[in-house]
Order: sequence, then structure tokens, then C-alpha cells
Amino acid sequence: MEDLALALRGVTVRRGDFTLADVSFSLPTGFVLGLVGPNGAGKTTVIRTLLGALRPESGQVEVLGRSLPAPDDLRQDVGVVLDRPHLVEDWRLDQVEQALRPFYRRWDGARYADLLATFGLDRRATVKTLSRGMAMKLQIAIALSHEARLLLLDEPTSGLDPVARDELIGILGDYLVDERRSVLFSTHITTDLERIADHLTLLRDGRVVSTGPKDDLLSAYCLVRGSAEELPADGLVPLLGARRTPVGVEALVAADDVPLLGPGVLVEPPTLDQVVVHLAAPTAARTAVHA
Repeated sequence: MEDLALALRGVTVRRGDFTLADVSFSLPTGFVLGLVGPNGAGKTTVIRTLLGALRPESGQVEVLGRSLPAPDDLRQDVGVVLDRPHLVEDWRLDQVEQALRPFYRRWDGARYADLLATFGLDRRATVKTLSRGMAMKLQIAIALSHEARLLLLDEPTSGLDPVARDELIGILGDYLVDERRSVLFSTHITTDLERIADHLTLLRDGRVVSTGPKDDLLSAYCLVRGSAEELPADGLVPLLGARRTPVGVEALVAADDVPLLGPGVLVEPPTLDQVVVHLAAPTAARTAVHA
């Protein structure tokens, strides 16, 4: 049986007018899962469900081999990185350690100090004075100081400049040297996942559109361009997320359907961004596709 860092099996969660509907996907231990989709797709709801903040009305949630709801000591092994830290804004960074240390049995003060220095964070600075990039680094320092085995990152690079985003990828690469560690990276910025994600789960409107290894997902589709006559909406080949303009049509098609296209259609491998954009489009298939 495959060792899983987390798994959702048929999970349905309702929050007001929004429903996370029959969601199923998993993350093998030692890998990075990119959770992608447009704003409002349900990524944050998934994170909150994995943290136990939201309880599903149906389905099963498993984190590090334990079914939720789990005892509070599960937090010892889970680190959370948000777009802004949920900490008292007037705390200095040394006060952050004083406040959090009692909650973590494996807290390593020397490790925390070393990480703050490595990330260029001043212990005397207050939480409210940190930039978005610095706040992200602080949360990672906290997670690594209590030896978290699983990192849950909820849109951590939103609003960051390219340098800060590149630094995060490097930090995560170092974290994953230990094969017992895993990362769920929720984002709508797909370029952040090009270098680091092993698996992808694409959400739209609270449902899974596609889930599986990243390379399998990329190889399962081709990007096609052609005229309206060559790529008709009611043609033999289903067009996923078709974009129609006066000069032609661009769409994603299943790789197995490419031989059915006419000779004038341009076919090329898609980028990860193109796969996400077209599969998440309103005209894309709404049922799960397991790459």
C-alpha cells in the first residue's frame, strides 16, 4: 500500500453558497502536490479541511496516516504557510518563539535562530513590519523549527516579486531533501510549480477537473490551433476550453484524439499554464480526468 502524506476521498464540504463536491485526490509521501485553479475554485477550503477547521458532511480526510478528526498532537507534524501569518502583529520575532515553543514538543530554538539568520529576518522586528516575502519566510522558519513532516502552503507567493518566489522554491527544495517530508502547494500561479511539483490537482467550482502526476497530465493533452472550419465546436474531437476569435480557434485536446484532426491544424505540446487555463475554462470538462 502506497505511503500517503494526505488523502481526500469523496469529500464534500459546504460553506454558505460554495460547495466542495465529492473531491478525491492524494499526495504520496516525499513529493510536492500542486493544488491549482482559478480564484474561488476551492483551494483554501481544501486547506482548511485538511487542517480540521472545516468538517466534511461526507467523505474521508487522512493526514499523515491518520483520519480526521485527529488528536491535537497531529499539529506537531504539520506546518502551515499562508499569504500572511496569523500571529499577533505587535510581537517581535523572538516573542513569536516564546509564544509557540510550548505548543511543539520538538521545538528547536537553535534551528529557529539559524533560519531567521539565513532568511535575513531580524529577531527584533515585529510581525506587522514584515513584507509579504519576509512573512512567508517567518512561517517557513516556524514550520521547520518544529520538524514538520508536511507543509500546507496556501497561496504563499501571491503578490511576491519573482526573486522572493524563486527563494521559496529553493527553500522547499532544501526541505524536501528528507524523503519523509511532503508539500501541498496551493496556487493560481502555475509557473511556481514548473520546477517543483510532482503531482497536480486542478479544481474548478469546487470539483476536481484533473488529478495525477504532473508529467502524465502534460503528456495527456495537446494544444491545437486552427480555423473555425478545421476546429468546429460540434466536430468529432472534443475541444477543451476552446477560445474562438475572428482569426481562429485555440483549444486543448486529448493526445489520443490528435490523429483525428485535419492536416491544417497546428499541434504542439502545452505548457502547464496552458493546460490549467484550458481545463479550468467554463467549457472544459467538469468530470475528473485521472492522468
